Amino acid sequence: MKAVGINGYGTIGKRVADAVAAQDDMKIAGVTKRTPNFEAKRAVELGYDIYMSAPDRENLFEEAEIPVKGTIDELYDKIDIMVDCTPGGVGAKNKEIYEKMGVKGIFQGGEKHDQIGKSFNSFSNFNDALGADYVRVVSCNTTGLCRTLNPIKELGGIKKVRAVMVRRGADPGQVKKGPINSIVPNPPTVPSHHGPDVQTVMYGLNITTMAILVPTTLMHQHNLMVELESDVSIDDVVETFEKTPRVILVDASRGLGSTAEIMEYAKDLGRPRGDLFEIAVWRESLNIVDNELYYMQAIHQESDVVPENVDAIRAMLEMETNSEKSIARTNKNIGIIG
Repeated sequence: MKAVGINGYGTIGKRVADAVAAQDDMKIAGVTKRTPNFEAKRAVELGYDIYMSAPDRENLFEEAEIPVKGTIDELYDKIDIMVDCTPGGVGAKNKEIYEKMGVKGIFQGGEKHDQIGKSFNSFSNFNDALGADYVRVVSCNTTGLCRTLNPIKELGGIKKVRAVMVRRGADPGQVKKGPINSIVPNPPTVPSHHGPDVQTVMYGLNITTMAILVPTTLMHQHNLMVELESDVSIDDVVETFEKTPRVILVDASRGLGSTAEIMEYAKDLGRPRGDLFEIAVWRESLNIVDNELYYMQAIHQESDVVPENVDAIRAMLEMETNSEKSIARTNKNIGIIG
């Protein structure tokens, strides 16, 4: 059993911790917290050992009656790898510390590719992460694009991708962030950063992206236009998506015509926190005109990167050298249906 540390037990960190704990070939050695809030208390209730990322705050944890095992410096000696889930920009600084401590590290999409040196997606470049010391799991939006574009590329080849991202303004718990009564180009320049981010794992893909922020916290929504290299049918695409792990087809005609309804569906699945690890593609949106495939998909930004973090652990520690086997193992252990 490989020992995993989680640096930053927040929106992504707590989900990755639970996913790691659910695996049969790895375990959580500890999680770090800076603030003794409800998340820290819940981590203790779940049996996770807490290590303080800010040692000078020990008195705050004592006042909150939240027990700690020590500081993050003491956690390094107990782990084989650290999954960094700190806020964007912090991880790149932490990388310097991990290097000094001789600890492998996984970072999230909020960090820049150039600062980490290698990006990762389970379906795109699993083998490139084998034995690597540091990788960055691409962002939630990039993960969603890769999940569906990779099987399309295998099916009919891709000449060019154009995609418009309709992005949630903030996560549900972010009360001080996001547009309230506006639609915000994000950024107003074209292309957005999403296309270049996809290219860090799908090498050479011809893709141009645009993005806007809207006043919702539930999910991101993507509108894709994919020029194909060969003739394929809608039935071919449907069959491909039905066979693709971590992708599900949803039907607007059956009450799943919006992100709100899809999130309600995720809750009905009985998932912790109502998470939807899978990328939801609207079946009715699938269309091919002049060899160009059109489709729409929804991405749960809080959870879709979680299984990729688990696969990255296996690749970097060379626990599994086959992407399909790692994906299947991760999916089974956390109950992914796609």
